[in-house]
Amino acid sequence: MRKSDLSLALVLAIIWLLFSGLWTHPIIVPLGAASVVVSVWLSRRLGIVDRLEHPLSRLGAALRYWPWLLLQILQSSTHVARHVLSPTLRIKPRILRLPITQQTDLGRATLANSITLTPGTTSIHVRKNEIWFYALDEDSAQGTLSGEMDRRVRRFEGNKP
Repeated sequence: MRKSDLSLALVLAIIWLLFSGLWTHPIIVPLGAASVVVSVWLSRRLGIVDRLEHPLSRLGAALRYWPWLLLQILQSSTHVARHVLSPTLRIKPRILRLPITQQTDLGRATLANSITLTPGTTSIHVRKNEIWFYALDEDSAQGTLSGEMDRRVRRFEGNKP
């Protein structure tokens, strides 16, 4: 087993334990451990582990990115809630193309998922150098097109903005 396999297994196990909340169940814990082992084995077999860095090496970057993303999600949620609660529905839905600068699959996936997590926008199609996304209105579109999320994900992925 390689260092990247152990790192991935550790991260998956921690995430599983935190999300499940079942630390002592006599059947669920071994099944969780088995799911981690199978996930690492499948990742190795598919060649995903080789393309990724050690998950723990991105921890510092993630701890800088996630609070910013959480703030964006909260701000967008408020914006969408205002639209929903408004007596006049002033939306202009559209599909737009966002040029991206991510160099890795991890960076592209992180950006696409971040766009989708932010209320008012949804990633539709991801290519090597662009993402097509749905925007609820002009403000949602401009928030994504501003490039701030792209720069922050590039920093998260380990490249200079």
